Amino acid sequence: MTDQNVAQNVTADRDFVEYVVKQIVEKPDEVVVERVVDEMGVLITLKVSKDDMGKIIGKSGQTAKALRILLRIIGSKNNARVNLKIVEPAVETV
Repeated sequence: MTDQNVAQNVTADRDFVEYVVKQIVEKPDEVVVERVVDEMGVLITLKVSKDDMGKIIGKSGQTAKALRILLRIIGSKNNARVNLKIVEPAVETV
């Protein structure tokens, strides 16, 4: 495996989440995906607009569950444990 292939595999999980989420939401410019690697594995943190949270979570959490399952598959191909954390937007106070 070349260095270029390794570099592409490193961010494949982050790029996958970013692409899929941007296709689902109505405000794709507000999608922020961060990737952190620690001793527990890979943590993908997802932030979206308050208005788009329902679309990302889905009915009974089905969309979020599907994203997590697909991330586990991507992670298993790269021998990594990948978790998805969806950050709830801050509530604005008046």
